[in-house]
Amino acid sequence: MLWLLLLGGAALSSYAGTGKEGYEKEAAQYKMPAPYVKLATDLYNEMGLMAHGLEKDIFFKAYKGYLLLVNRGLVRNQQVLSIADFSQSNQNKRLYIIDLRNRKLLMQTFVSHGRNSGEEMATSFSNANNSNKSVLGFLLTADTYTGEHGLALRFRGLERGINDMVTQRAIVVHGSKFVNERELARRGEMVNSLGCPAVPMAQSKTIIHAIKGGSVYFIYHPDENYARKSQILNGSLEWTWLQPAMVAAAPDS
Repeated sequence: MLWLLLLGGAALSSYAGTGKEGYEKEAAQYKMPAPYVKLATDLYNEMGLMAHGLEKDIFFKAYKGYLLLVNRGLVRNQQVLSIADFSQSNQNKRLYIIDLRNRKLLMQTFVSHGRNSGEEMATSFSNANNSNKSVLGFLLTADTYTGEHGLALRFRGLERGINDMVTQRAIVVHGSKFVNERELARRGEMVNSLGCPAVPMAQSKTIIHAIKGGSVYFIYHPDENYARKSQILNGSLEWTWLQPAMVAAAPDS
């Protein structure tokens, strides 16, 4: 099934005609054309992401990477953008699943980080096998399978040397009976994983079905090494007239 993201012709003309007026600083900061800066700003404000604890800078980085990857023809499921904000405590609902088609926050929930990445706060990351640490950066969701935690979702790592070992490491989205408010209240802390971004078991199937099929999943932390090495974060996004009205294929059911 094909559909257009919710941007009509009049809106598209408005974005295209915005120019750099009022957006010069952010356009330069994110290496993103002014029309995209305006679009990102409108999306951020319309969805009220600040009130949900997601900083504008993080959303801008995620959205810029999403557009860049779409431009490269890598994103099959363009409807959703997932952001795991590992700058926040693991006791926060720091996973944001954003429905770009309908311009709304689809879900906000808990997500674990690797046990060797830190306790409450993630501070260390690795691409190495058996590190029990989380990866950072831009991933694509891949296929689903049924494993020891039930339905799970594989990733494809897009950043060489940063997260391209996720398949070999079996870093997947899966449900966990320990990642939820009840366990947090009972233990006084959130249980971390072996490196997977585990989510509450009660929500795992809904999450997996929403983001499967080649959507962008961005794991963020203000890690200086990642910020320096990431070719996606540091890449330049060029203006493409058809880009904001991209045609997207819904994921396979």
